[in-house]
Amino acid sequence: MLKAYKYRLYPTKEQKESFFHHFGACRFVYNWALENKVKSYEQNGKSVSRFTLNKMITELKEEHTWLKNVNSQSLQGATLNLETAFTKFFREKKGFPNFKSKKNPVQSFSVPQFYEVDFDNNKVKLPKIGWIKTKLHRKFKGIEKTATLSRTPTGKYYISILVDDEQETPVKSLFNEKVTVGIDIGIKDFAVLSNGEKIDNPKYLKTSMQRLNVLQRRMSRKQKGSKNRAKAKNAVSKLHEKISNQRNDFQHKLSSKLIGENQALALETLNVSGMLNNHCLALHIADASWSSFVTKLEYKAEWFGKTILRIGQFEPSTKICNVCGYYNKNLTLADREWQCPDCKTNHDRDINAAINIKKFALNKQNLIGI
Repeated sequence: MLKAYKYRLYPTKEQKESFFHHFGACRFVYNWALENKVKSYEQNGKSVSRFTLNKMITELKEEHTWLKNVNSQSLQGATLNLETAFTKFFREKKGFPNFKSKKNPVQSFSVPQFYEVDFDNNKVKLPKIGWIKTKLHRKFKGIEKTATLSRTPTGKYYISILVDDEQETPVKSLFNEKVTVGIDIGIKDFAVLSNGEKIDNPKYLKTSMQRLNVLQRRMSRKQKGSKNRAKAKNAVSKLHEKISNQRNDFQHKLSSKLIGENQALALETLNVSGMLNNHCLALHIADASWSSFVTKLEYKAEWFGKTILRIGQFEPSTKICNVCGYYNKNLTLADREWQCPDCKTNHDRDINAAINIKKFALNKQNLIGI
């Protein structure tokens, strides 16, 4: 299985300058390659391949000699990233690749090979940069793949190392109704389980909004390009980073708990990008970050041999009575509880939805992607 291990880097002043050279060079090659692909398609109706672009990088170095100071494989990694972006555009309709900007708060470049990790001395050696002090807080075993270096908006440096542990993916565990849980994710409660348990939504962004508004107002009053504006901008970035870390910590703990306690999890397929168009709920939906939570559930389920079941996007899980199957077409978003006219069962809206998600998922006719 492939797993990524992320570590904090503590580079010297000279090494930071080398990082900036790599960030700029890889960004330059990415934009150059994108421009060549677009021009080639407009003129000839065919796009230039990644391998052709890699050969052209040699000529590009003669024109821009400063590219020779950068790891050549990192430059080729930029063309690979562009190829991946086009693949997502054609297959998944993720949007046409954009030109990269140096103003982007997160900068990164990849190192495919020829780097070294020294756990004894807490150091990592990178081509053209040298040994860098690193907080190697956990060890890994396996074949080292691509390493990715990144810089956060708050000025922190990280390295993410992809490792093949040479172990086969665990066989999926058998599951039935008793060891399966339905999960209805929402805004009021982050998740409601089919067993009746409700997990509160911490709403980290909403609780920090007042402080965030103060910091953003302070930054807007500072003169552009001044050191005071840079300090104010860094304060805003730190708060955003704190919110992101809080959200990730909460989702990691909850996803690990759900994966550890159940053999199968039933989820509803949501069109999150479409739901974000609702200006009344967009902030709350973005704060909940459902997509990242589902992603954590999916890869942890693969690690531990658990099963993720999904129901269709348009399944009426909320409006159907889980006891008799009555369809309540008049149910609105404001109705948190309702009584079934047929069987007179009182329903909590979200618990009823979670139970129905579980029932729909266990019905083989409604299984998607299993």
